[in-house]
Amino acid sequence: MKQLLCATFEGIDASSVEVQFTATKGLPAFSIVGMANTAITESKERVKSALLSNDFTFPPKRLTINLAPSDLRKEGSHFDLPIAALIALGNYEGNVSDWYVFGELGLDGSVTENTLLYPIILSLANQGTITKAIVPKVSLPKLSKIPNVTFFGVESLQETLTLLRSDILPESKAHTSTFDFDHLIHNDKSYYFHERYPLDFIDIKGQEHAKRSALIAAAGMHNLLLEGSPGSGKSMIAKRLVHIMPPLHNNEILECAKLEILEGKEPSFIPQRPFRSPHHSSTSASIFGGGTHKAQIGEVGLANNGILFFDELPHFSKTVLEALREPLEDRHIRISRVNAKVTYDANFLFVGAMNPCPCGNLFSTTTACRCSDIEITRYKSRLSDPFLDRIDLYVQMHAVSAEDKPSVSSHELHKKVREAFLRQKERGQRALNGALNDAEIAQYCPLGPESQQVIDQAIGRFGLSFRAVSRILKVARTIADIEGSSDIEKAHLLEALSYRKR
Repeated sequence: MKQLLCATFEGIDASSVEVQFTATKGLPAFSIVGMANTAITESKERVKSALLSNDFTFPPKRLTINLAPSDLRKEGSHFDLPIAALIALGNYEGNVSDWYVFGELGLDGSVTENTLLYPIILSLANQGTITKAIVPKVSLPKLSKIPNVTFFGVESLQETLTLLRSDILPESKAHTSTFDFDHLIHNDKSYYFHERYPLDFIDIKGQEHAKRSALIAAAGMHNLLLEGSPGSGKSMIAKRLVHIMPPLHNNEILECAKLEILEGKEPSFIPQRPFRSPHHSSTSASIFGGGTHKAQIGEVGLANNGILFFDELPHFSKTVLEALREPLEDRHIRISRVNAKVTYDANFLFVGAMNPCPCGNLFSTTTACRCSDIEITRYKSRLSDPFLDRIDLYVQMHAVSAEDKPSVSSHELHKKVREAFLRQKERGQRALNGALNDAEIAQYCPLGPESQQVIDQAIGRFGLSFRAVSRILKVARTIADIEGSSDIEKAHLLEALSYRKR
């Protein structure tokens, strides 16, 4: 029995698969076993044609390909190349069992790429299970970004066989992920960013309070809710927020590229976090992920390390809003189906935008509100207290005035975000302030006697929950970082309290 290694995609992670081959006595036949999907079973015809086109003669034996482990569902046309290579190797006595081989075969034996190769190999590299791989040459520009894996690009089945039979491998090297962007360095780690702002905060006139909240949200990855009249700039702020987010580590850039591929896009490999903005008519499955036989990733998973923006927040279904409470708190989401159970990371900054009433004119000084008290109450009651408790920053935006002027650019805000980011890293934090757990809050957010007195009074006056207190402390920590303070002072705590919805 001979074998090569390949892999299949499970949700958002990959699992290694042993492609095993035997040729036994019996009536000539060619079969593939091991829970292979249609794309793999159809590969028999592609493999046959590729082998016959390259002067290979099938032996009069029973040829069996087994994909182990047999209880794992396999899918993908990238199994073509290892299957054909094993058959073509025939009686070759060399050891090839440590090779990972990926590629889809053309009928003439040419090797083409499969869209899932990048996320599969990145997942294997993160698990530390792959060191060298034979891949389609056309995929090398993308795959070479993955660190600590040596890639050998091939264009045909014959090149693959030559490589597997060779005692001396051609020169190649394991790549390390380095990007040609501006970057910060901390503890020998590079964090990349770029200073291109196609949407700039300088376009927003007035709304200083909302701009300040956007700066705090970006610096600490805090959830933000903007409430204001139509045209006050809620969506403008949300769409500009993604350009002032904290820098990305090279592994995070690779993960963002992986999400782009899962969405069907060509990966960009730029240090910009994802921005997802589903429509309020979107189904629960499209937002959280789902599927009958396979748990597909949804908007929440695609927003990992980036921004999830819900415009017209109260118009989203009650089911969606309540289900959002789990990823907002735990920063991951688990999709359970009969045939699949998958956990996706969901470490995103949530931004919501809403009108103050159904007609939108409640805050207006020029237009009368047409809504009754019952309609306003019903509109706002779509957002439950447990959901609002997970919002760190709540901002009421004032109506637009002719006196409003531009005040601050994205370049200035981004610089402050990067400075606050470095202060968080210098404290030794594994995560930004918005994602600190209880033990880390106690470590990084200590209060002096005066600040402690303020928070105790707030608990008694506003009936704050334990979760609300934790979020106030994290916001105060971010405000202190922006101001360059090592301690959380009374002014920082009072500003953090001013952002709570009461």
